[in-house]
Amino acid sequence: MSGRTALVAGATGLIGGHLVTLLLTDPAYEKVVVLARRPLAGASSPKLQTIIADFDALDAALSGIAVDDAFCALGTTIKVAGSQDAFRRVDHDYIVSFARTAKAAGAVRFLLVSAMGADANSSIFYSRVKGETERDVRALGFEALHVFRPGLLLGDRTEKRIGEEIGATLTPFLNPLMIGPLRAYRSIRGETVARAMKGAALAGAAGTHIHTYEAMERFAGV
Repeated sequence: MSGRTALVAGATGLIGGHLVTLLLTDPAYEKVVVLARRPLAGASSPKLQTIIADFDALDAALSGIAVDDAFCALGTTIKVAGSQDAFRRVDHDYIVSFARTAKAAGAVRFLLVSAMGADANSSIFYSRVKGETERDVRALGFEALHVFRPGLLLGDRTEKRIGEEIGATLTPFLNPLMIGPLRAYRSIRGETVARAMKGAALAGAAGTHIHTYEAMERFAGV
């Protein structure tokens, strides 16, 4: 299918940055609309439309724009956000608001980056918020919902995360040891997740799908 319009949130992050590049170079997409709080650095293409938006008030952000596939790579950490409330605003409220806005703009497929351990009933705050976000996006009723649950993300970020840097050093030793049920928790490159998101969107499967390490590697063609 050609002539699709993609909508992306979280384009300035590790996964989102790779995703925008992949979508801009794929002939299946005629237009890539990015919702961002600041202009994208280094991204240039006649297919690209950047909308500087206030994520606390997205209702009018896509006025007159129709989209097919919505990709959400929004996310932060409690340390960066500064508090649990601020973290929840980004990782739940902004994501659900973006999903609702995308649905109103015609999106039939929603592709969401979540995390391993996401569970709305978890006693762990981070996992509970991720699970609540998945639950509330699912309730919007997209024709297709693809949720990606990576383990530790590998790749170059603009901000340093010490835990991820240590994890990246240990990955060549730890990943081969993580077999069976632990395989889903293997570290994975941000670019691989981005490729998996695009691959899942183009595959066209309806319904709700949860993708962990093995499925993401498959969709990414790794």
